Amino acid sequence: MTPHRTIDRWIRENPYRVDLILGLGMWLLFGLGSAFLMGYGGNGFTLVVVASAQTLPLIWRRKHPGLAAAIIVAAHLIQLVTYTDFLPSQISVPIVVYTLAAYAKRWQSIAGMISGFVGAFLMSSKLLLLGGSWSLEGWLISFMGLALTVMVSWTFGDLARTRRIATQTLEDRARRLEIERQQERDLAAADERSHIAREMHDIVAHSLSVIITQADGARYASEHDPEIARETLATISNTGRGSLREMRRLLGVLRNDEEASTRPLPTLTDVEDLLESTRKTGLDIEYNASGQPRRELPAGAELTAYRSVQEALTNVVKHAGPSAKAVVSLSWDNRGLKIVIADNGRGAGALGTADSGQGLRGMHERVSLYDGQVEATPQQSGGFRVAVFIPYTED
Repeated sequence: MTPHRTIDRWIRENPYRVDLILGLGMWLLFGLGSAFLMGYGGNGFTLVVVASAQTLPLIWRRKHPGLAAAIIVAAHLIQLVTYTDFLPSQISVPIVVYTLAAYAKRWQSIAGMISGFVGAFLMSSKLLLLGGSWSLEGWLISFMGLALTVMVSWTFGDLARTRRIATQTLEDRARRLEIERQQERDLAAADERSHIAREMHDIVAHSLSVIITQADGARYASEHDPEIARETLATISNTGRGSLREMRRLLGVLRNDEEASTRPLPTLTDVEDLLESTRKTGLDIEYNASGQPRRELPAGAELTAYRSVQEALTNVVKHAGPSAKAVVSLSWDNRGLKIVIADNGRGAGALGTADSGQGLRGMHERVSLYDGQVEATPQQSGGFRVAVFIPYTED
């Protein structure tokens, strides 16, 4: 970093130290200097006090601009009454006018400019009234020069205020955008975690339910019919391999691995395969399909329908009890697809505290993304009923 950039950065980061150095420097050069240049005489002490009051308040010109300006104006009024000549310490006038325009409140800025014009008028008028070599033309030149100094100082200060406000606005906007981007990233991450949780629940819960049920059956069948045990173990093996493929696909998506499996996601055409694999657990499933789709559902909506059937059947396997029967119905109408999974098992009473509805919650989240509806209620005649409706996506 170049020296002038280092200095500029230090000045911007330490405004009050800069004001302290400026105020003390002005006081030493022009405050005490006024006393030496003008001579002490009989009013030497008063001259030092007035010159100091015109320069030292610059120390807090940005911290308390109104108070600093009031003291400097009062000191100039005292000078107007006490002294005839200009003082070197009057260099503080354009500085304080600039400060008011740049850092003070708006009404203080306007008041500072007006006070500068009034001071220019009074000083020029006093010199005219005292006579000497001064004329009306000289008064006009004096007044115009002082007024122009005030106007230029105020203009530059007002431009600095405008630039500072614009910079602050841009910084605030950039800060808000950064906060909004962070919030969007957090929301996207939360949504992705929710999506991953639903996928893993659907894959793992269904597969483990099938595997556990088949393993229990194989344990008992191995004592009576080894052939059935072998078939059951084959079902367990196939189910485990299928779940492993699904998990690898999901992890591949998480890693953004270009070599990850491109196996297509399940759709409605895979529902019958799902039913067949679930029947191997011993669950009696009746399947009905009616109607024709008016238009195709999006791929995500078909995956949602598949996962809804999968989750509902998983719950039946886990909670319906032995000798349960499930009926799966898919029906199309002009509004969309309706899916009903009902069973005659033990119903909602079979749900324990450990089964607090994570799967049903995930089903609700999935279906709501497509403006669908989910109803999951126990039946009066026993068992449980899950109804899912997914409407067509209209352009």
